[in-house]
Amino acid sequence: MATKKKAAGKKPFAKKTPSKRAPARRGPPMKAPGKKKGGPAKAPGKKGAPKERVLRARRPPRAAAPPAAIEAAPAPARPAADRPDPARPTAMAIAAAALDKKAEDVTVLDVRGLTSYADYFVLMTADSDRQASAIADHVEQTMKAQGVTKVGVEGYQGGRWILVDYGDVVAHVMGREARGFYDLEGLWADAPRVAVEA
Repeated sequence: MATKKKAAGKKPFAKKTPSKRAPARRGPPMKAPGKKKGGPAKAPGKKGAPKERVLRARRPPRAAAPPAAIEAAPAPARPAADRPDPARPTAMAIAAAALDKKAEDVTVLDVRGLTSYADYFVLMTADSDRQASAIADHVEQTMKAQGVTKVGVEGYQGGRWILVDYGDVVAHVMGREARGFYDLEGLWADAPRVAVEA
């Protein structure tokens, strides 16, 4: 009977023997009994001690610094009677000149604080266009003699409403119909009246 020769230098395959290990369990690994997750807390003061959480109270947000315009609020406006009044003599001189030419219903309105372009309005009524022109001319001559020059004049050609501008004081020479129609006293109802003696 022929015998099989072993190949030189080659070892025969060893038979695999079944492993004595227990078959692997399926599912999560089992924990050792007696041990809890994380283990016992370590004593404070030792290396590796758990850090305590310190709850700090939140500070309220700082209020923004107010702008300079709010910090330094403007002082309330002084009443008209307390403020310097260099335009009042001019207004009274215009009213007196109008009375010299028989102007009627001469009224001085103190519009300080109510408008920015004048301090006083001098209102007067003329019976006709010719009288209105004569009043405006006399007012201009009188003020020029006192060293006060007009800034401008409007409505001189028509005569129904002549406006003579002296800067802080504006003279209104109006016909009776125009004065009733435009009602400047009603328009400036909040303006104090200054009495003018004839």
